[in-house]
Amino acid sequence: MSFEIRVLTLGIAATNCYIVSDGATGEAVLIDPVDQPELLLKTLRDNNLTLKLILATHGHFDHVLASAALKEATGVPFYIHHDDVRWLDRLPEQGLRFTGTPFPKAAVPDRLLTDEQETITVGGITFKTLFTPGHSPGHIAYWWPDAHLVFSGDALFQGSIGRTDLPGADHATLIRSIFDKLLSLGDDTQVLPGHGEATTIGAERRSNPFLQLPSE
Repeated sequence: MSFEIRVLTLGIAATNCYIVSDGATGEAVLIDPVDQPELLLKTLRDNNLTLKLILATHGHFDHVLASAALKEATGVPFYIHHDDVRWLDRLPEQGLRFTGTPFPKAAVPDRLLTDEQETITVGGITFKTLFTPGHSPGHIAYWWPDAHLVFSGDALFQGSIGRTDLPGADHATLIRSIFDKLLSLGDDTQVLPGHGEATTIGAERRSNPFLQLPSE
């Protein structure tokens, strides 16, 4: 299997946007349309990639700011979990809250993902959705079994976890999501998070301070 993953760290929150492409066909999936749509489109053009799908791990502003512009420019569908549509609807308000200036409207989703595991295929790339609420009510991680990696969004980071002091977040729910859905993937699974550097499930199981069970 030939594939490439390009990461662009963009926006005021230094959020990771991932462009995953099939080396045989040039078809690509973009995970988290962070910001700077012109740069994202240029990256696709410069690498002769054809965008086929836009996925969001969740609806917080720093993960969807470029969604409408990308969808308008390419005509490709945009997927997000149904419980995070509320954040898309409030994107202009999020701008006022965090920057004092309204953000542009988000893209209208073409498919609303559910709590159940779903399969998403583009070319030779097949993701499985993992419902991982806690940071947001409708947070989704995208697991790529064939490549032994997961795009964890803001659920799990290197040495940390997603914030749970935001509206709709819950710490206990997030910890349960990580243990039930992410740590079960196996220690050799690479973790590509929404912020920061890549890690592995094994490294986080051993050393992430938020995941250490108390000694008896």
